Amino acid sequence: MRMFKKNKIDSNKVPKHIAFIMDGNGRWAKKRGLPRAKGHEEGAKRIESLALSAKKFGVKVITLFAFSTENWKRPKEEIDYIFSLLEKFLKEGKESFMKNAIRLMFIGKIDELDKKFSDLMYLTMDETKNNTGIILNIAINYGARSEIVEMVKKVANDCVCNKQEISKIDESVVESYLMTYGLPEIDLLVRTSGETRLSNFLLWQIAYSELVFTKTYWPDFKEKELEGVIIEYQNRNRRFGGLK
Repeated sequence: MRMFKKNKIDSNKVPKHIAFIMDGNGRWAKKRGLPRAKGHEEGAKRIESLALSAKKFGVKVITLFAFSTENWKRPKEEIDYIFSLLEKFLKEGKESFMKNAIRLMFIGKIDELDKKFSDLMYLTMDETKNNTGIILNIAINYGARSEIVEMVKKVANDCVCNKQEISKIDESVVESYLMTYGLPEIDLLVRTSGETRLSNFLLWQIAYSELVFTKTYWPDFKEKELEGVIIEYQNRNRRFGGLK
């Protein structure tokens, strides 16, 4: 019997949690003869619209890689502009977050950021904590290796303080020390712009995630593209090491 791939979303098999490596802002701008800043500006506009599209399709959580621990190597003026866009997004988006029941969360070394900005992040998390439409989880000043190192330190410290028995450490214990604890497992990881690497993002959490690499630059990644990667996910045969 001939098998046909799905060409529309099956509402019963929507990924609960999708992670995105938002890549290609600079190349999007360069292709159009625009400054890199314009690419970041257009990329920032995709965040809320993506959350609303994901909510429409039934996704429960999206995690976005907004700024990595390695991104500090970029020129200061570019870094400052990225953070100004994030600040603008948080301040101007509050009314929409509440209207559309979007809950904001953040992972990363938040307390190492400028206090004014980190205070705004904590305030936004507190103000939206009761929203149940979709979780928008943003990774800022985040690196997976750094997260794992910090997890090891916390587990070791709790073992020394007799709060954790070494013999009882298993995957669930490790996960309870990670920044994503309490969120659904990541079903799907998407990277835009055509690059095919993970760039130190959620290395523990994506152990069994489906990976999709699209050539679409992040500023061009809209509802149609999201629908396409969800359909691609649904056409995969997820076996988790077993047989089906």
